[in-house]
Amino acid sequence: MDQLARDWTALELEPIDRAMLAYAHQLTVHPGRVGDADVVLLRSAGLGDRAIHDLCAIAAYFAFVNRIADGLGVQLESRFHRLPDAT
Repeated sequence: MDQLARDWTALELEPIDRAMLAYAHQLTVHPGRVGDADVVLLRSAGLGDRAIHDLCAIAAYFAFVNRIADGLGVQLESRFHRLPDAT
């Protein structure tokens, strides 16, 4: 899990998992760059419309909540500090 949070690109992953992580990363870090080609890659990895929708909604939701927490200066409880910063 630590390696996944630090650098998922260095892990041996199934193509479908790699495609989902790449999409979630792109949507989180560069949302304006997400386009039809990204959806085509997800479909070619084996995801259907429902799975793509769910992936988009979950990644966008977590990005939204994190931005609100950052904007309000919310601090993590100490029990969550064991995970490395993924940025």
